[in-house]
Amino acid sequence: MSTPEFPRTHAHHAPANADAPAEPPRKRDPLGFLATLDRIGKGAAADGQPWPERHPMPGRRMALGDADCAVAGQRVTLELLLAAERVRQNGADSEYVGDRVLEGLAMASLALNAQIGTRMRPEE
Repeated sequence: MSTPEFPRTHAHHAPANADAPAEPPRKRDPLGFLATLDRIGKGAAADGQPWPERHPMPGRRMALGDADCAVAGQRVTLELLLAAERVRQNGADSEYVGDRVLEGLAMASLALNAQIGTRMRPEE
């Protein structure tokens, strides 16, 4: 068998930290931001493709596809906002993201809502 011209792309030996003691994974605070966000649900993202129905005109299909993406973004933004608010009320102070972040998430949700409204309205 001949020696390959290029080195292998993956390691065949133990990692450099193999002799280090294994730490148990940190347990997440059930009222923490990430744990709360996980419980709210996984955000379904739109695929960014034109609307699948064939009867609207191509420009309208693109507008509906854009609105679909904005709805997915609004859902994720509102999930973040909800998780941050729940942590503010029930979680540890160190997990609280701050009033400015809450305000930014609310403003992002308003902007996405305006985008959705604009793209859903048919052009005259």
